Amino acid sequence: MTQAAERPTLPDHLSCDPRSPHHVAAIFEHDIGIRFNDKERMDVEEYCISEGWIKVPAGKTVDRKGKPLLIKLKGKVEAFYR
Repeated sequence: MTQAAERPTLPDHLSCDPRSPHHVAAIFEHDIGIRFNDKERMDVEEYCISEGWIKVPAGKTVDRKGKPLLIKLKGKVEAFYR
């Protein structure tokens, strides 16, 4: 139970990209999961619970800087610690 107390609360909007203003490095020290429309997704790059969307890579397509192109999917989003 003490381990759960040490974890920071999950924000409403979180991004994996360190250049994003929504990136929180302390959260990525723990294993987190995203459930989208009652199905766990492993490929989520960014999410927003209040607006109900996630961003996932669009296949193997990358931009000119080598970053994956992201598509936005709308639905029910839940974030949790594993």
